[in-house]
Amino acid sequence: MIVVHHLAHSRSQRILWLLEELGVPYEVRRYERMPDFKAPPTLFEAHPLGKSPVIEDKSEGIVLGESCAIIMYLRQKYGESQTMSAEGALDDLYYTHYAESTLLPLLVTRQRLLRFANSAPWYLQPLFHYALSAYREMYVEPDLPRHCKMIETHLTRNSWFSVGSDGPTSADYAMIIGLEALVVAKIVTPETYPAIRKYIEKVQARPAYQAALQKGGVFLYAKQTLATEQRGPEA
Repeated sequence: MIVVHHLAHSRSQRILWLLEELGVPYEVRRYERMPDFKAPPTLFEAHPLGKSPVIEDKSEGIVLGESCAIIMYLRQKYGESQTMSAEGALDDLYYTHYAESTLLPLLVTRQRLLRFANSAPWYLQPLFHYALSAYREMYVEPDLPRHCKMIETHLTRNSWFSVGSDGPTSADYAMIIGLEALVVAKIVTPETYPAIRKYIEKVQARPAYQAALQKGGVFLYAKQTLATEQRGPEA
């Protein structure tokens, strides 16, 4: 039995999707965020860093953190072997690590800059908004179109992140939340990056993804992207 320490509205949602795809029984222990959106102190009981996701593999006595480490562990232990071409294996390796090392840190920085400006005392907010907006426009926003263009080009040519794959691999589980965040931020739309948007819709329509949403509870990134799809591009 796998136990997933699952922080609400976090990267741990993709671990639930993976487990559903693998058909591995698991238990969800959900942790609600505090009013400032930080993880609750109770997560320190699961892992010394108080981060999520964390899994416990009861059959092995293993406790493991870090999304991509968990993805690789679960797929190696419980997944069916997938034959990949050399190019497909390289893509899988690249996008699995790109998601956590490059794309998500950029998006988290952007989100924190926006949130930090709003958390300043009211009389300092204009100054904070000006300074942080200038930083964001100089160092964060110019990078996003380059990343989106690279991903769009790849998904225009391939159904999944691993070239030639007929289903999700580690890279897909790693990448999905970053792509959903780009939709929520209104950077990815059907008009700007149609291949990315089509890919997200394909993933979210999978029965395993839907089952993971049911077990994990409300997930804002999926809720907002699905709502956007239902409203249509003009919303």
